[in-house]
Amino acid sequence: MTGLLPVFPMSVIPASAQSPVEIVAFGDSLTAGYGVGPGEAFPDQLQSALSDKGYNVSVINAGVSGDTTTGGLSRLDWSVPETADLVIVELGANDALRGISPDLTRENLTQILDRLTARPDTGVLLAGMQAPPNMGGDFAARFNPIFGELAESYDVTFYPFFLDGVASINSLNQADYMHPNAEGVAEIVRRIVPDVEKALAKIGVTPAG
Repeated sequence: MTGLLPVFPMSVIPASAQSPVEIVAFGDSLTAGYGVGPGEAFPDQLQSALSDKGYNVSVINAGVSGDTTTGGLSRLDWSVPETADLVIVELGANDALRGISPDLTRENLTQILDRLTARPDTGVLLAGMQAPPNMGGDFAARFNPIFGELAESYDVTFYPFFLDGVASINSLNQADYMHPNAEGVAEIVRRIVPDVEKALAKIGVTPAG
């Protein structure tokens, strides 16, 4: 007979033929790539780093500069498609910079995690943020614990401080001393990759080979 394609068991389909794992980086300017060049934003560098480790992934940039947790919550449903396998939530820096009530930040992040964890096929990594020193100790005491407490409550992978190793280091930041330069983004990626791998493992994703 002609016109029939051979049928193979699923186990013999090469890994390269499988669809990439869809990772959505959902955040603010730190995700969007404010002030860095093409290919230098966090999602781009993360995809490159994971690819180097053998992961077949596509990292989507869903960052919006200036976004607060309120803004993120309002656009969640259309910014993060249902097809996402893993969502990295990086929000809260602008809440702290603007002095927004930590209670509102907590409520917004709670709703975001509610919606994401309700999706049966979506994993979550929550990236923490810390209040800048000029906001004072009382504000920091209310703001900083939000992320770890929510990560524990929702049993999602937690990366304690998105700017770990980069904050306050002049050579890794742009002239505003708030946004990482390309080298700073690379350092963020280097430090967060092990936790991204943990989050991928939780949803059954391992590197090829």
